[in-house]
Amino acid sequence: MLTTLATHPGPWHDGGAPGYWPVFPIMFGLFWLAVIGTGFYLIRRRTAAHAASAAAASDPMAKAQSLLAERFARGEIDEDEYLMRQSTLRNGG
Repeated sequence: MLTTLATHPGPWHDGGAPGYWPVFPIMFGLFWLAVIGTGFYLIRRRTAAHAASAAAASDPMAKAQSLLAERFARGEIDEDEYLMRQSTLRNGG
């Protein structure tokens, strides 16, 4: 009996393969595309955030508007004062 089991070629050596065999290479390829796409997205997001923060740091007008928006969000100033100061920043005076 052991010799019969040891010499049996198995189910796939008879010429037939399971019908779902194309799914594995497709899923393998999709997995690696997802890994590469996620890596690209994370790198792109990090460089875009770094560029935006560098641009905001170099532009005093953007920094002033950001500070004004933060004060409004915290509730330190009301809507009328926010709009008045924002208008003053835009008009430059």
